[in-house]
Amino acid sequence: MSSKDEILTAIRQNTVQRYEYPDWEIKATVYPDKISRFCEISQFVGGKAVVLQEAEDINDIIRSHFPEARKIASQMEEITCATIRPDTLAEAQELDGTDVAVVEGAFGVAENGAVWIPQNVKHKALYFIAEALVIVLDRHSLVHNMQEAYELLAGQTYPFGTFISGPSKTADIEQALVMGAHGACTCLVILK
Repeated sequence: MSSKDEILTAIRQNTVQRYEYPDWEIKATVYPDKISRFCEISQFVGGKAVVLQEAEDINDIIRSHFPEARKIASQMEEITCATIRPDTLAEAQELDGTDVAVVEGAFGVAENGAVWIPQNVKHKALYFIAEALVIVLDRHSLVHNMQEAYELLAGQTYPFGTFISGPSKTADIEQALVMGAHGACTCLVILK
C-alpha cells in the first residue's frame, strides 16, 4: 500500500460523521439577447463581430474590412474572394504570408465572445498563421455560457479544436497588453 493509500485509509477510519454532497444546480448567466451580448464582448476582447444582413454579400464585408489583403485563404465555397484554398497546399509552411484566413466556427459563446473551431481544414496552422482571422458563424448557433458550450462538446471527439475569442493577446509583468503577439492581429466574426 502506498503512503497516499495509507493516509486516505486513516482518514476514512477516523471520520465520525459523513455528509452527502450537496444537491445544487449551477445557475449560469443567461442573456436576453445573445447576439448583442456576443457582439459587445467580442469588441471588449479586442475583436469585432458583425451581423450579416440579408442583402449583404459576405465577400464584400471581408473586402471592406481588409482592403489591402492580397492572400486570402479559405476552404469555404461561399468565400469567392479567397485567393488560395489551403487544403490544396502540400505543406503548412506554404500558408506563411497569409493576410486573411476565413474559417467556419461551430458555435459561439455570448458570455465571453469565444467561438469553438473544430479542425475542418488540412493544416490547423491556418487558424493561427494569418495576420487577420475571419470566423463565419451561424447566428443561431450561439449559446449563453461556457456550461452550455461544454454540454455541446460532451461525448464528441475531434482531432483538434479550439476556442478563439478575439485576436491573440499577451501581457508582461509590466502589464503592457500586446495584441497579435503570437497569432492573428485582428479577429472578425461574421454572424450569418
